[in-house]
Amino acid sequence: MSEFTHLDARGHARMVDVTEKKPTVRSATASGLVACGPAVVAALRDGSVPKGDVLAVARIAGIAAAKRTPELLPLAHVIGVHGASVDLSIDDDGVRITATVRTADRTGVEMEALTAVSVAALAVVDMVKGLDKSVRIADVRLEAKTGGKSGDWHRAS
Repeated sequence: MSEFTHLDARGHARMVDVTEKKPTVRSATASGLVACGPAVVAALRDGSVPKGDVLAVARIAGIAAAKRTPELLPLAHVIGVHGASVDLSIDDDGVRITATVRTADRTGVEMEALTAVSVAALAVVDMVKGLDKSVRIADVRLEAKTGGKSGDWHRAS
């Protein structure tokens, strides 16, 4: 790239103007992990976390976060989030989170998917921190994106 798209001629941050772009169908999938010790994993599996249904709260938090991404990231565009799913699963390492966000708009939803995973992970931490303050969020990353000018991309395994 010869120029930075989010900087003006004076080097100041700006939002890229996407007015002339045609809306297209786009999607992005992100993932992450809330690493938990065996006692927290056991409590998650048997439903004994004192604050309640951890996965349900995290799922709703992630979906809500995807829709509010432009409020958190100052250069993100306000776009229509037309679909958002947040899937959580418990494994021996903790809680694995995958979020997929879809739109038919002028710019992609990578940041929305990453925000969904990040906030879902924060919700898990909030729900289990009373059991173990050492839980941590790890490996939040983009897995794939489809559509738009740059086309499809998938993380190599």
